Amino acid sequence: MKYCIIISLCILLAACSTNKTATGTEAMPVDTIKVLTYNIHHANPPSKKDVIDLDAIAGVINQQHPDFVALQEVDVHTGRSGRDVHEAEVLAVKTGMHAQFAKGIPYDGGEYGIAVLSRYPIKEGHAYQLPSAPGSKGEPRALCTVKVKLKNGRRVMMASTHLDVLKPDTDRLLQMREISRLLGQAGMPVILAGDFNAKPGSAAIQVLDSAFTRTCDNCPFTIPVDAPNRTIDLIAYAPAKAFRVIEHTVIPERYASDHLPVAAKLVLVQ
Repeated sequence: MKYCIIISLCILLAACSTNKTATGTEAMPVDTIKVLTYNIHHANPPSKKDVIDLDAIAGVINQQHPDFVALQEVDVHTGRSGRDVHEAEVLAVKTGMHAQFAKGIPYDGGEYGIAVLSRYPIKEGHAYQLPSAPGSKGEPRALCTVKVKLKNGRRVMMASTHLDVLKPDTDRLLQMREISRLLGQAGMPVILAGDFNAKPGSAAIQVLDSAFTRTCDNCPFTIPVDAPNRTIDLIAYAPAKAFRVIEHTVIPERYASDHLPVAAKLVLVQ
């Protein structure tokens, strides 16, 4: 009888150590972080002029259930999206997350910029203005950062950005160098995501790659939504040894915005 009990206990321990769910599939490591980056086109579906559909954007986010979302092209109290509407805060309520907004420019009586949504309470949030070359006609750009404490007590920083769109890429280079400098002072693992308005191999992305590790090598196209032909929406992290990439996915959601959302699953290993 004693030997039967010991054998049964060993079988039970072996079953638990496989880290499988009740359905028999492999469970995610406990330090897994899911990140989504999404240029939301101020929640205006391209097929519906002047319509603001925050429910559609929230639906995309809720379907993915991310820990962090980097948002670009976010309206706050603008005429076109509603004087009383703070899009980042509305999306936070609709997704059960916390929001941090960073203004890029004043627009239509309100503000227009970027944001981070976090599943975890935000311990510290910042908005940084990014540089432009003297005489540049580029639109002012920003970096939005949040520091959070994960369930295991470890701290990470999540950052969202949207680089300049004009050619040549002088402003993008200045902005990416400043982002690398700012995030290099974080003192903790950093995830950076956004619309870089630059393709892999370009000068700005070479600067990104010198300081961060992207979650994809041959990155799938992210824009335009109907027939994607280039990759400008990316997720990256630093230091390189801090994370392990489990998955990088471009989500085929073609109604809510003019960009495809991009998701990545990372394991925090250091």
